[in-house]
Amino acid sequence: MAPEIQSKIFEHLFTTKGVGKGTGLGLAIAKQIIEETHAGKLTCVSYLGQGTEFIITIPTK
Repeated sequence: MAPEIQSKIFEHLFTTKGVGKGTGLGLAIAKQIIEETHAGKLTCVSYLGQGTEFIITIPTK
């Protein structure tokens, strides 16, 4: 994914879909739950044309 999109993907209401096709809340809510409820971290690593990886890190204690 392009760097300018990658920098915004966790923002509330950001979507790359057309009008009426997405709310832009999915990744923002997922990140909020992981960080606030589980004291974890959600990160994204992406290489244009190669793929994207989402990493969820949650502490065990």
